[in-house]
Amino acid sequence: MTFRRELPDAETCTGGLLIRVDSANGIAAGQDDQPFTKVATWPAAAQPLGFWEEQAIAVLAEPEPRDWPSARQWLNGWDESRFALLSTALQVVAWQRNHRFCGRCGHSPRRISGEFAMHCDHCGHRNYPRISPCIITLVTHGDDLLLARSPRFPPGRYSTLAGFIEPGEAAEEAVHREVFEEVGVTIGRLRYFGSQSWPFPHSLMLGFFAEATSRRIRIDGVEIADAAWFTPRRLPQLPPSYSISRALIDRFLADRRPR
Repeated sequence: MTFRRELPDAETCTGGLLIRVDSANGIAAGQDDQPFTKVATWPAAAQPLGFWEEQAIAVLAEPEPRDWPSARQWLNGWDESRFALLSTALQVVAWQRNHRFCGRCGHSPRRISGEFAMHCDHCGHRNYPRISPCIITLVTHGDDLLLARSPRFPPGRYSTLAGFIEPGEAAEEAVHREVFEEVGVTIGRLRYFGSQSWPFPHSLMLGFFAEATSRRIRIDGVEIADAAWFTPRRLPQLPPSYSISRALIDRFLADRRPR
């Protein structure tokens, strides 16, 4: 199953598959328990996205909350190609909802064909879906992993450290700053792992491994409710399998297993 971003070609289609997203990021179930349904004609407000298994697919933002499964429920257990599809749909919907008016002059913009863009004919300003770069980091010391809890996490869940990159800051600088601000640990060598588009609501996660040069933890008490060193044999409840946070942890554990 593959998602192909071919917006100009998808826009030549008048119907196909449709993802419906409500105002609470719930997604309607379609045939065969898929998060989309086949329609002969897309609604006028639908935004084409590309192709799913060679069928044109679009997303429609519903104005009210519905009793639909949440996006996180849909993503549980899905592979990377499906994640890319829903991530694109959710970020496009967030962009449409948050940019109904021009941010420069307040007039209504119009959608540009062939790309994800809105243009204001009154002042000439053009806006695109917002993408917020973030770092996400697994801090280690020997075989131990430093994992932390956000106050928003479900009970018992711990994850890697993350934060937004500030203006004028390199990603590597953000890793050092965020780790020290959140848990008071200094780090040395960094190793880039990979990236993931994270649709809650519009982040681009840049994943790193970081080797700690100190072990003393001092949490900030605001973004971090608790943090601790864990061994591969004693781990807490981990983040969901579809997240880059979990991928960082799984890769580290796999590299530590005896060959």
